[in-house]
Amino acid sequence: MHGATIKIISAQQAKLNNTYKNTKLKLLKNNAAAIWFNKMCRDKQLQPNYISIKINGRRQQDKQATIKAIKFRINQEIKFL
Repeated sequence: MHGATIKIISAQQAKLNNTYKNTKLKLLKNNAAAIWFNKMCRDKQLQPNYISIKINGRRQQDKQATIKAIKFRINQEIKFL
């Protein structure tokens, strides 16, 4: 709507307009919270529960590959949101 004013004639139009605005605001808040959560996990080097990466092996190289895969997944999720 970007600054454009809408002339509301009936209560039905007002209800539709308010529903649209509330839904849009809710979506923006959820995306902002998801981005914040992913950035905090990345900064504190934590693995969110939705990331499930399993690599066989217990060597140092296997652990490093897992850590890099988790970082890559979090960064991709932030870009997507």
